[in-house]
Formats: sequence, structure tokens, C-alpha cells
Amino acid sequence: MPPIEQLRGRQIGRVLIKMGKLRRQQVQEALDIQKQKREPLGQILVQLGHITEDDLSIARAAQCGMGMVDLGKVDVAPDVVAIMSAQMAQTYRAVPFDLNRERNELSLALDNPDNFRATDDLKTLLGFNIKSFLCSPKELQAAIDRFYPEGEQESITNIIGELSEDEDLQKFQGRGDSIDLADIKEMIESNPVKKLLNLVLLQAIKDKASDIHFEPFEDEFKMRYRIDGVLYEMVPPPRYVAMAIASRIKVMANLDIAERRLPQDGRIELQLRGVPIDLRVSVLPTMAGESVVLRVLDRSNVQLSLDKIGMRDDDLVIFRQLMHKPNGIVINTGPTGSGKTTTLYAALSELNEPDVKILTAEDPVEYDIDGLIQTQIRTEVGLTFARALRSFLRQDPDIILVGEVRDLETAQISVQAALTGHLVFSTLHTNDAPSAIARLLDLGMEPFLITATLEAIVAQRLVRRICTNCKAEYKPTEEQLMEMALRPADVGDRSFFYGKGCDYCNNTGYRGRMGIYEIMALDDTLRELVMRRASTAVLRREAIKRGMRTLRDSGLMTIYEGITTLDEVVKETIIEE
Repeated sequence: MPPIEQLRGRQIGRVLIKMGKLRRQQVQEALDIQKQKREPLGQILVQLGHITEDDLSIARAAQCGMGMVDLGKVDVAPDVVAIMSAQMAQTYRAVPFDLNRERNELSLALDNPDNFRATDDLKTLLGFNIKSFLCSPKELQAAIDRFYPEGEQESITNIIGELSEDEDLQKFQGRGDSIDLADIKEMIESNPVKKLLNLVLLQAIKDKASDIHFEPFEDEFKMRYRIDGVLYEMVPPPRYVAMAIASRIKVMANLDIAERRLPQDGRIELQLRGVPIDLRVSVLPTMAGESVVLRVLDRSNVQLSLDKIGMRDDDLVIFRQLMHKPNGIVINTGPTGSGKTTTLYAALSELNEPDVKILTAEDPVEYDIDGLIQTQIRTEVGLTFARALRSFLRQDPDIILVGEVRDLETAQISVQAALTGHLVFSTLHTNDAPSAIARLLDLGMEPFLITATLEAIVAQRLVRRICTNCKAEYKPTEEQLMEMALRPADVGDRSFFYGKGCDYCNNTGYRGRMGIYEIMALDDTLRELVMRRASTAVLRREAIKRGMRTLRDSGLMTIYEGITTLDEVVKETIIEE
């Protein structure tokens, strides 16, 4: 086979001719067929029987500048194998077989020449320059089975044990903040530190965690995941690795490891099994060191479809009518983490057609969606919601999403946009739909402007779904019913369910979440009350009279359907007076 340099970047047919696998006439024959079939040339050559799948893989590897390796004939040092965990090797379909410490270069065997993301991600996760080689899928699996036996799956507990015994790290015990830059660099290159962090990240993504917390305290260092809105604590590593973990995350997010006095924000982009994962990094200086929180944005996990977010059929009909109005303002309200952004994204995804121009101003932009023009708010350079909105009106939009109405100026420009024929979606932080009116008045909005532009307010909460694997029926006590202001007579012979807890749901009894909604669509009567500055209680009573289903009632219907529990709805909603 000719040197790789002569094959890199050449067309696949030319590479196979140079390798002596094909003649020119055979390539021409395949090219003629390709004009009719529109299939990749390599696949046509395999179908014709001119080359094998293995020949094609080798040629594609050479085309990408990758060499070949026979893992069965390579003697791999134990410390090189230890660079990666078994979970990482399986996830990325990669095995390390050589390390050049002088050039900080790790040689990896892959079974797919198109697995470019593996080399990018592993460079970020492991901190080495990666040199890729190709081997057969069978050979790679044999190497994974040989180097990482099934019984020796590494757990977080094992790696923490490794950390505790690492003498190089132990010398930083009790040093506090008096560690210079050279020592920090030494700490973040430590293999146990990298392995622990990588395992925590992979485990969190696998368990569909929304956030990962690394929190230093005076005498301990905590690691916690948030899954379905609830924080779970992991086995804590030794206190002295806190700075090493924080600094390692900063390196991965391209932040300044020397700056330990100011908050920093960044992002880490990974791709696990073909799914893009975004990790938003927030570093906060505290009395005990730097607290780091990673927000996991897994695009495969987010349900950007209105049919999947938990909205009831009748609510969905009302919401879709609101979405298709030619102009006006639709406000989504609820506390932080109640799924407001997901609901609005689901609406925009449905409205996202070639004949509709949609602009969004967000802080931060959570998900990149094709077809939407998304603007990241940057207050430090003067790009506020109000300033972005002003520019939006000169961009000829049909629909505008304003991440949040935080001040009077943003509210006024949103009204101006609605009055000039645009549909505006936005969010507010209030407890329920009727109280959003009071919030807008409190910002300084005139009642006549609210009534002229506001079409509806959608309030929402997230409740955990009962795990379908361990779901069981039970009879609630009178005290449990009282928490929902129910009497046994109200309930009758209805069934109630809960999750017993199993491996599938990590013994929590819950798996996944869904939204419960309250939609207050403004009609003439409600607009008249807003004009008279009626109290929130009066607005709520009138809205209920006119058919608004409250958050508590939506939750109750979800309980009766056996989707969630009494405890979840009591925790997330308030009793109406």
C-alpha cells in the first residue's frame, strides 16, 4: 500500500486504484451506474463484487489520513489502557493503544473512519492530541473485551478510591487556594481526575440528568445530579480534588484557569452515539472554592412537539388557535425550570414553515433550531432584550419570541410589535395566569395597552410521571386527600397510583416529567376587568367561570388518569381561594 500522504484527500476510486484493489475500467463502470443510482461510489463497487467492505473501510481511512492497526498484534501498556474507562471505550467505539508523552499524543483505534466526533470529543475529555487508526469492528470489540473485562466495569466509587490513593494529588491536601498555576496544570493532567470527571459526565447524560453540580464546602466536596427536577447526591470524592475538577472543566470549556475570583460561563460540546450534547458551564467563586454547575442540553431528550409536552387535547386546541393568530401577545408564565422555554420552542417548531419568518431573543439560546433566527442577549455589551427587539422590527418578522419580559421598556416594545401586526411570544415569572396581569401593571404598563394586545396567558408546572415499570395502585389516606382539598366523597371509587421504585427509575418511583397547564384566554369581559384594574382574585374567579381550568384541576385530572401522584401535584400547585 502506498504511503498515507499520497492517498489523503483523493477520490475513493483513485485511492482504491493506488492500493491495487481496482482497475480504471472497474471505476468507470461504477461511475456510469452511479449516474442512474445516485448511491455512494464505494457501495456500488462493493455491490458489483469488485471490492469487499473491508477494502472500502481501509480506503476511506486512507482518504481521511488514517493508518491501519492490527490490535491483536500490538502490546498495549496497562497505563495506556487505563487512560480510558470501559464505559468510554464502549460509548465511543475506541481503544487507546499507544501514548507519546513528549508530544502529548494518544493513538486510538476506531472501527469506523467516519467517527470524527469521537476524536474531537476524546481530545476534549482526555486532554491529549489524538491520532486515529482504523481496525475492523470485530478486532475492536475483541480488544474492548480483552482490555476492559465485563466484571471490571469501573464505577465512580472505584475511581474515588484510586483518587484517595494517588500520592501526587494527596500533596494538595489542606493547601486551599494557595496553589500556583504550575501545580494546577499538574492536577488537571492527573489520570484519575480525568477519569472521574468523564465517568460522571457520561453517567449523568445516560441517566438523563438536566444539571450536574460540583460543590466545594469547608470539609467536603459534593457531586450531585438533578434528574426530573430532584437533586441526587453521588459518592463524594476527597475535598482536595475540588480545584482539580473545577480547573479540568474550565480547560474543557476554554475558560481562564488562572481566574478564580470572578464568575465565568462557557460551554462544552460533545456528541454521544451520534446525539449532540451541549454542556453549559457556570463557575461561581464561593467561600470554599469554585462551585461549578453544568446544564446538560441533550437534544434527543427534549420533546419539541406540542403533542408530547403533556397539554390536554382541549387545551391544545385553544393553544393552537392562539399560535395561529395574525398578531398579539401570548405570555407563558411559571417559575424557573417549569418548562416554559420547551413549550414555546414546541410552538415555534410547529410554526416553523418556509413562508414564516421567526426571530428569537434569548438569554441564553438553549437549543439551535434550523429555520429560526436566534439572537443571544449580551447585557455586558449593551445587547438587551429591548435593544434586540427594536432591531427585530426592522428585520421584517412574522413571529417574535422574547425570552423574558424583565422591564417596562421590553414590555412596551413587545406591545408596539403586536400593534404593528406581529405575533409575540414571551415569558414572565408569576405563580399563575391571572397574576401575570398584576405583574405587567406593576412594570408600569397601561391597562388599555394590555387589553389591546394581550391574547392569552399560559401558566405551567412540571410534574414527575409515575414509572410505568413499578406502577402500583393504592388508597390514599384522608390526610393526603385533605392536602388537595378533597373529601373521600369527592373521590368516590377512583383509583390512585404510585411508583414502588425499581432499577428502571433508580428506585424513585418516577421516570420523566410532563407539563400541567392553565390557559387564560382574554375575552371582552376579562378585558373590561383589566381596564378597571380588578384584583388578581377577581380575575381568577371570572376566568374560572369562563372555563379556565386551573393548574390544580389539571393536576387532579392527571392524578385520576394514573400519570402522576397526589404528592407531585400538591408540591407544584396552590389551592385557589
